[in-house]
Amino acid sequence: MFGRSELRGPIRALAAVAVAIALASCSSAPPPVHVATTHADDYGTPVGGQKVRQGGDLVMGLSNEPDRLDPTTSSSLYMRYVMSTICEKLYDNDSSGNLVPQLATELPHFSDDGLTVTIPLRTGVQFADGTTFNSTAVRTSLQRHLTLEGSQRTGEMGPITEIDTDGSASIVLKFSTPFAPITAALADRAGMIMSPTALREEGKDFGDHPVCVGPFKFAERIPQQSIVVERDSLYYDAQDVHFDRIVYRTMTDPKARAAALRSGDIQVADTMSPQDVDALSTDPRLHLLVSGSFGFQGFYLNIGNVDGAGKPAKPIETPLATDARVRQALSLSIDRQALVDQVFKGWYEPACTPIAPRTSYATQADTACPAFDPDRARQLLAEAGVQTPYPVTMQVMNVSDQLQYAQALQADLALGGFDLRIVPTEYSAMLEAQKRGTYEALLLGWSGRLDPDGNISRFLTTGSSGNYSGYSSAALDEVLSWAAHTTSPARRGALYEQAVRAVTRANPYVYTYRLRNLTVHSNEVTGIEVYADGAVRLGKAAFVADGNS
Repeated sequence: MFGRSELRGPIRALAAVAVAIALASCSSAPPPVHVATTHADDYGTPVGGQKVRQGGDLVMGLSNEPDRLDPTTSSSLYMRYVMSTICEKLYDNDSSGNLVPQLATELPHFSDDGLTVTIPLRTGVQFADGTTFNSTAVRTSLQRHLTLEGSQRTGEMGPITEIDTDGSASIVLKFSTPFAPITAALADRAGMIMSPTALREEGKDFGDHPVCVGPFKFAERIPQQSIVVERDSLYYDAQDVHFDRIVYRTMTDPKARAAALRSGDIQVADTMSPQDVDALSTDPRLHLLVSGSFGFQGFYLNIGNVDGAGKPAKPIETPLATDARVRQALSLSIDRQALVDQVFKGWYEPACTPIAPRTSYATQADTACPAFDPDRARQLLAEAGVQTPYPVTMQVMNVSDQLQYAQALQADLALGGFDLRIVPTEYSAMLEAQKRGTYEALLLGWSGRLDPDGNISRFLTTGSSGNYSGYSSAALDEVLSWAAHTTSPARRGALYEQAVRAVTRANPYVYTYRLRNLTVHSNEVTGIEVYADGAVRLGKAAFVADGNS
């Protein structure tokens, strides 16, 4: 995943809330697992004291069309790229994996019992529409994240019982039990704060005309083509914003993005293909940014998502859905290392669990891969009494890298007794399919979060809006609940090991590989940054001044 054996600063997974502090030391957590890799990390650097020129329009080639620009309901990584420029959060994470204030002024203050969390807020800040940013506005957004029908944030925010204010510059969260991951959750979409005026005027259509606090403000969107944002003169840090506009141009073909970079039609592009990145990295006009990922790639198996994610699971009467032996056979049929080497030229690495290596909760036990064992897979299918080859229909994003991976996966699974049937699908349709449960298998990953709870509970807790497989296990629910509520990092680590064992027995999601974020930009631009959370940060980047290399 990461190019060196460690990040530039040690990534610390958010430790459990040591009752009076927001970020506990992870010294008592299990020692991180280190994995050798061969490619150097480069997260980019802030503009700092570099000479840059003011103004100009930056064009980014965006590898997929974002879903609606609504922080409450979105489930798309690409939405996060755009929103990073127009919708700041209470917290953010930096290149070293530390949580830092953004619209908050300090990390949260916790009561002695861990049930009351107070967040001090910036003052003198305005939303892009001129509305005052204050604790009432923050409460409105957080309440919407928590309660709006169709919200994808509800489970991320934990057992909140009340959202209150303490004057105009503090928000107070009250919990039924302590919730360790809350700061990390508020460093992502759950922490994006929306203008209450825009929410009142737009309602559920807020995502068509989003208004937040950010270096830029939303200007226009042409579906399937582009999203334009323009500099916001009301932004509290406006002196550090340089571009006039940023144009996010949807370009799903990685070859087209590479060609546009070389020609100068675009100045930055995300998710470059491992097939192209070696050549791009040697072009003197271009610069390669490389970061690892907190996330994972793999495929969902629909075992109970009948009425939509978050609704009560219902039985699906197929061997794949009802018999864990069939799903285990699928996992044993995958030669993860060989697939990464074959399809991705060693840029990516195998992944077998939701725990990211080099984070504080990574241990040998909770990151280990099952052996590639197609013989055992066939034996399990025989024990399950299914006829082989067993057919599995998988929706796959209609882009070259994903289709190549699916085809290589198809050959592996055939050895284990499966007939994988690949259905190329547009990204937006895949997001809809996972929410509605209109799929059998779905090859789709997750960009990852700093705290392990954000990579597990969202997808595997009974009733979660992100439980796209329709998986339900009271035992796993209890383990994950304890892991989120305990104040001991070591105890959290042990509980996540227990959770991983349960998940790898049931296989509602089959983990296959972990990518590296490969972003390329023109040397005419500086200040672009990409961290392990996957988001490309453009808000304070700039064109290089003449003569500044």
